[in-house]
Amino acid sequence: MPFEVAVDPELLQLALTHRSWAYEHGGAPHNERLEFLGDSILGQAVTVKLYREYPELSEGELAKRRAALVSTVALAEVARGLGIGASLRLGRGEELTGGRDKDSILADAVEAVIGAAFLSTDPETADRFVLDLVAPLLADPERFTVTLDPKTSLQKEAARRGQPHPPYETTGSGPDHDRRYTSRVALDGVTGVGEGTSKKVAELAAARDAVEQLRARRKKRA
Repeated sequence: MPFEVAVDPELLQLALTHRSWAYEHGGAPHNERLEFLGDSILGQAVTVKLYREYPELSEGELAKRRAALVSTVALAEVARGLGIGASLRLGRGEELTGGRDKDSILADAVEAVIGAAFLSTDPETADRFVLDLVAPLLADPERFTVTLDPKTSLQKEAARRGQPHPPYETTGSGPDHDRRYTSRVALDGVTGVGEGTSKKVAELAAARDAVEQLRARRKKRA
């Protein structure tokens, strides 16, 4: 059974409120402050967990593993597992453009929920909550190799098939102060799609999506 936390209903609603909804409702409060808090709590819990469980790893390797566990792609995966997308309060624009399944929005909401859990309980409970959320990520044997360098992983997949490095098609949208990017990369019949606040983040997410699809297809054929 997943570890359950009693989160204050008002804080939970705030954690699931995107700024696009707040903008359309007279500048109502949104989840960015909770996201800021949750990001810190998440980082600390994961850092301590890795430090204690992997005494043989260097500082650099620990940092890479932490990055893999707290990345936008990883947190979006957590959000989908929790069904967070269906509960988000989004503005009309985000609703129409698939905001309920955007990696960046989902990842931010997870961090905000962590912040809400911290404020509703205590540090020890919030820490346990975080570790329960990331447990499936830690249990994935390919998590770190794919997440840490998904572009290289995709290049290796291409090389296995005797194909050149696949090109990325990346587009940006939104105002300069809130630019969002979407990237697509195709290889051997699958198309990876990724989103982020920079071209680099979007391309990394697209590469990881493509690699995971290719590996899942290979497992089915095995």
